[in-house]
Amino acid sequence: MIEVRQLKKQFGSQSILDGVNLRIESGESAVIIGRSGGGKSVLLKHIIGLLQPDSGEVLIDGENITRMDERQLLRVREKFGMVFQGAALFDSMTVAENVAFPLLRKKTCTAAEINRRVAAALEVVDLPGTEKKKPAELSGGMRKRVGLARAIIYEPQIVLYDEPTTGLDPIVSDSIDQLIIRVRDRLNVTSVVVTHDMRTARRCGHRVLMLHARKIYATGTPEEIFASPDPVVRQFIDGVADAKENFL
Repeated sequence: MIEVRQLKKQFGSQSILDGVNLRIESGESAVIIGRSGGGKSVLLKHIIGLLQPDSGEVLIDGENITRMDERQLLRVREKFGMVFQGAALFDSMTVAENVAFPLLRKKTCTAAEINRRVAAALEVVDLPGTEKKKPAELSGGMRKRVGLARAIIYEPQIVLYDEPTTGLDPIVSDSIDQLIIRVRDRLNVTSVVVTHDMRTARRCGHRVLMLHARKIYATGTPEEIFASPDPVVRQFIDGVADAKENFL
């Protein structure tokens, strides 16, 4: 479903990605871990076509999106749902209006169909009956759930999560992890989760990929990664600082 080949990107004189290679199969849940500022979100933006690489390729379902114009990219992006780090809800809109936003933009559904799909999406994320609330009335975890409902309302093939549990307490984080798994299994979507949360990495991924030194440094099942004897992997997973180590 997703393949990245020799992806390189730099901003000014700073190299962010330097020959990234990865492959994510249809229906797979892949978790990308790595240090802050190490290029995880930049990689995510390349996968959805928001950034163009300096060199290399990004293939979505066999199509190389790095050669596409904006019109072609819009078609490919319809395969994606995106859950942003801060939920990115519109404060002036109700929950229903936020969730329905992708459908309202397309203007192809009747009001009745939109209402039905909003209710169904909110049911999936355990927020039935919240349609009329405003984001200010919701907790941080509830806002994340609304963001997820918006991402899945038009039944995408791929859902991208950018730090889905940031700023949440452990109990709420656990509920978000369970939702990621539920959406993956119930809707049969391909999931890509960028996270610093090792509990999320352990629970939500069929496979974990570690971005280090501008490349995919290690990959494996959660069990393989968390049992890895590699000192770089162990240092990150265990959260041990070393002033001599250059992670970026």
